Amino acid sequence: MRFQGRVAIVTGSARGIGAVTAEAFAREGARVAVLDLDGPGADAVAKRVVGLGAEALAFGVDVAAASAVSPAIEAILARWGRIDVLVNNAGGFSTIRPTDEIADEEWDRILRSNLTSAFVCARAVLPVMKRQRAGRIVNLASVVARSGAIVTTAHYAAAKAGVIGLTRHLAAELASAGITVNAVAPGTAATERVLALRTPEETERVGRTIPLGRLATPGEIADGILFLASDAAGFITGITLDVNGGQVMV
Repeated sequence: MRFQGRVAIVTGSARGIGAVTAEAFAREGARVAVLDLDGPGADAVAKRVVGLGAEALAFGVDVAAASAVSPAIEAILARWGRIDVLVNNAGGFSTIRPTDEIADEEWDRILRSNLTSAFVCARAVLPVMKRQRAGRIVNLASVVARSGAIVTTAHYAAAKAGVIGLTRHLAAELASAGITVNAVAPGTAATERVLALRTPEETERVGRTIPLGRLATPGEIADGILFLASDAAGFITGITLDVNGGQVMV
């Protein structure tokens, strides 16, 4: 088991890629902290983690709010005494709309959930990882931040491009402390949120545009996340791993 005895935090993990990632860490021996604004959803994932034979903690918190994240980090440390992995998965968007129809509040909300959350959570775990002289941070970017050829919506594209920039900066800043920071840029994946954005016919058309001929499964994205968090990626930092079926090649 790659993560036996280690502690992994996964944000935005009440459903979708985050939930699958939390369960994947559990199968690999990790103790898992499930953080999500949806408290009951986080509780449900934590129960599934326990059912897999792992330890779990669930927190219904706004991961873009330092005042909410700090007590969660303290509780994790009180229970397990360490933090080895942070996966900044929280974010997403719910509506595709033209830029001139995006209200200020919606812009702020999408940047806050996708980008500010990654900053707030990384900042919260850094004192612990620095003391340990070891740690892995994996941020979730997106195929839309890798190429303008994939059109979704302006605030999400901007936020995810910011995640890649934050990843590179932190990787350079923290390398000497033994902390690696990388990103995973998923292509279009068959999550509940993504499937709800389009009709089945539209989703099928998107799948046909991908060289491998289909959408990614959440588990395939989780595989990339776990690789970057593992010892096998010990000499990898500052990269963005594209898991997109050839949707964008850079």
